[in-house]
Amino acid sequence: MLPLLVLVASATALVAADPTPIVLWHGMGDTCCSVGSMGSLMNSIKKEIPGVYMYSVELGSNTLQDREKGFLANMNDEIEGICKKIAADPKLAGGFNAIGLSQGGQFLRAVAQRCPNPPMKNLVTLGGQHQGVYGFPHCAGDTPLCDEIRSLLDEGAYIDWIQNTIVQAQYFHDSDDEELYRTKSIFIAEINNELKQNDAYKENLSKLEQLILVKFTEDSMIVPRDSSWFGFYAEKDIDTIVPFNETKLYTEDRIGLRTLDQSGRLQFYTMEGDHLQIDMKVFNQILDKYFK
Repeated sequence: MLPLLVLVASATALVAADPTPIVLWHGMGDTCCSVGSMGSLMNSIKKEIPGVYMYSVELGSNTLQDREKGFLANMNDEIEGICKKIAADPKLAGGFNAIGLSQGGQFLRAVAQRCPNPPMKNLVTLGGQHQGVYGFPHCAGDTPLCDEIRSLLDEGAYIDWIQNTIVQAQYFHDSDDEELYRTKSIFIAEINNELKQNDAYKENLSKLEQLILVKFTEDSMIVPRDSSWFGFYAEKDIDTIVPFNETKLYTEDRIGLRTLDQSGRLQFYTMEGDHLQIDMKVFNQILDKYFK
């Protein structure tokens, strides 16, 4: 039997332990800490997990740059920069959980695959586009920037300078021309090991404790919405959806999806409604189960 002093010390250590930190990445058109969206979500998380440290990704050095870089940037460069910021944050040194909203979901997945130190423990993606999108995601309201990006994508999403400049082109997935997509997509095809196999991507993603994928049942922004669960259109057939476990990405276990699934570490959730209409009851259930 352990001495009373040891038991008390152990109990005190358990009570005093800080919750695992959380890294968040916002969606297109949003910013790291806007009061009505990310700020509100972070406040909700704090109520559910008191004392948790959160780092919300900001691209650039101010709010204006953060929003603009959600449209105009080379995301490979941006992800490299965020990896360095995460690695330099002493509060994240022991590892962290992650929550990605919309396009922030696939960007955080790239962090998990490319930057394993410090380790990402659990990743939740809310309406992510893991197989890309077939078309430009709609913006909230009509803006000149959105109209200009649509015009550029109409010119050709796989033109080199457009690929290197327009964020949404970097996860555009043309199911009518899979070869062009594989050879020209600088981001989504690359992190999905579509052109060549990067074993480190598979090894690193397979280290996640849980990968939690949330799909919105009436999502009108993501085409097809099944991309949130790694499903996508059949080649040259937009009337047929190939579910995640029938894609080559899964059957060939290119990035570790099958490994995660067969070990019980790939989780699927649905939320009723359109894109990012977050059901806080379901969201809190996810936090309770995987983040506490």
